[in-house]
Amino acid sequence: MEYDVIIGLEIHAELKTKSKMFCSCDNNAEGKEPNSVVCPICLGHPGTLPVPNKQAIEWVILTGFALHGKINQQSKFDRKNYFYPDLPKGYQISQYDLPLVYDAYLEIGDQKIAITRIHLEEDTGKLTHRHGADYSLVDFNRAGTPLMEMVTKPVIHDAQTAKQFCQLFQQILRYLRISDANMEKGEMRCEVNISLQKKKQWQYDKNLEILPVGDYQLNPKVELKNLNSFKAVEKAIEYEIIRQTKALKNGEALIQETRGWDENKKQTVKQRVKETSADYRYFPEPDIPPLNISEEWLDEIRKDLIELPPTKLKRFVEQYELSEYDASILVSDKNLANYTEQVISELNAWIDATGDDWERQKRKLAKTAANWLISELFKHLNTDNKNIKDLHITPENFAELITLVYQNKVNSTAAQQILHEMYKGGGDPSNIVEELGLAQIDDEAELEKIIKTIIEENPDQSSKYKAGKTALLQFFIGKTMTATKGKANPKTVSKILLKILK
Repeated sequence: MEYDVIIGLEIHAELKTKSKMFCSCDNNAEGKEPNSVVCPICLGHPGTLPVPNKQAIEWVILTGFALHGKINQQSKFDRKNYFYPDLPKGYQISQYDLPLVYDAYLEIGDQKIAITRIHLEEDTGKLTHRHGADYSLVDFNRAGTPLMEMVTKPVIHDAQTAKQFCQLFQQILRYLRISDANMEKGEMRCEVNISLQKKKQWQYDKNLEILPVGDYQLNPKVELKNLNSFKAVEKAIEYEIIRQTKALKNGEALIQETRGWDENKKQTVKQRVKETSADYRYFPEPDIPPLNISEEWLDEIRKDLIELPPTKLKRFVEQYELSEYDASILVSDKNLANYTEQVISELNAWIDATGDDWERQKRKLAKTAANWLISELFKHLNTDNKNIKDLHITPENFAELITLVYQNKVNSTAAQQILHEMYKGGGDPSNIVEELGLAQIDDEAELEKIIKTIIEENPDQSSKYKAGKTALLQFFIGKTMTATKGKANPKTVSKILLKILK
């Protein structure tokens, strides 16, 4: 490893405000005819005046609070000038030197990833390139959508951390309910700036920008675009590390450029030479006055802050004694985290009513609930490509199922069958037990009679067990479960078998 990997991220997220960034057009164009959700303002007609969307400004500031950022109370919009067919005005209203948020960070594991800025701008339209045609089609429905851009410092050094950062940022946006951040739909777009620098020949300055040591010439950075999944972020970085390393070892000159990710070929491809900020000829947007953000306004925005995934994960681990892995799955989706806590609340109420050793039992039941949510309920949801919002099972009924398992009123096999019935149409688990006759058989006399018959029918296995092949115990347990249609208590069955097969 002759080189250090230096990575910075730029993440764009479309905000789901009711109207667009600078006009009153509907901001939800999904499923609508091309160029049907437009007006003279978002089409950039001469003589029109943009009016900033207050909700979008507040959501960017809220994101800044969530990421421990500082707020520029004196901010403004700027014109970013460049030509592209889907940019109707020939420039983009963005922010340059006074972004709404600066000096923020997001923790990934034990590392604080410094964030340079979070600013607000408008999205472009969308081009469609028809196969075999010598023209492209442009849809301006997306033009003017509020777009939040977050830029990190170049302090990430591996693909895994970069991917985790993008995933956690998406979770935070969804928790705050400011963006659906669906990468496949382009609602969140991740771009990677990556360079390789020779070890010990570079350093960070006080602003966490990289500087050369001595006469060393820094290698240029490459920007990776068209990354529409977290896997693509990871794979594109890994590919680029190999490509740049090979080029440097072969004495090839790297250039500052933009490269796209080809999902089919699993490689990056050159798109264009990378622009610099000077190429965009920024100047203050003359049609929008500067923003003066008062303390009173900031206080109102702070009221919308909620418990976010990192804090919730830590609490789940400490309060419910879940593993970090299980907790990370449960807090990955806000609705799932809320559902989990509602289930645990129902279980706690049940324990309090029984007067049991409540503290120990509450922790045990919380872990049981988490296991069933992750290992069983997710199977159904993932198979049908659904999420927790589509679930017919109430937290009360799910908690009741857990108590039936906990009290040994049903065994694991029967509980899975009950869950399947609940998943199909909801319902009370106790009623399902009664309707399907799934109550667990605990009567030792009844089970002993069944087990003796099974042993008599399998003399060879019985002899081998007594001769020392103790693994055959599972054979007899399985036979008993089959004979009782899965209703026998496995612990009771095991106890009886050990007694009889001495």
